[in-house]
Amino acid sequence: GHTKGAFTGADRDKEGLFAAANGGTLFLDEIGDMPPSLQAKLLGVLESRKVMPVGSTREMALDIKLVVATNRNLEEMVERGTFRRDLFYRISGISFRIPSLRERKEDIPVLLRHFLRRCHRLDADAVPPEVVHRFVEYDWPGNVRELANKVKRLEVMAELAAEGDLTELTRSLFGDMAEQKRSSLFEQVEQFERQM
Repeated sequence: GHTKGAFTGADRDKEGLFAAANGGTLFLDEIGDMPPSLQAKLLGVLESRKVMPVGSTREMALDIKLVVATNRNLEEMVERGTFRRDLFYRISGISFRIPSLRERKEDIPVLLRHFLRRCHRLDADAVPPEVVHRFVEYDWPGNVRELANKVKRLEVMAELAAEGDLTELTRSLFGDMAEQKRSSLFEQVEQFERQM
């Protein structure tokens, strides 16, 4: 956060994330990607339990619960020297490992229906078994985010297609993935249009 006049363009006070979370919980996602300079600043805040907005001379006491997430192995990063050991021990109170989607294939049909319910064009309760099978058989290197993206792509494809059933659209969605990675988005759209 910052105070009014702290720098050019600071025309009002702005509450920072730590101040906004005071008395509650602050969630920091992808902490394994945090640069070392920010790791040191975060450690300072966690050690002192105080923050000082830019342009202020007063510290603000913090009472927060911190929840962090990462898809990286922080212990390995500590050993390599890319993540601060002292910060690691400060944030690693209670840890949960959530297995990747490929390790819990039984969740895929439930997640598929969840994301389909967000769609306006697709009926989550009328998903053909072959569609579910294709989703379950895929390896999901991008985990749940990739699954959500595939469902969104399926929805867009269903809107573009005048007619066509969900099974056929899913076949084109999970076609030759290696070929799709080599081609541009424009080429993929052209290929999809030819198939339709």
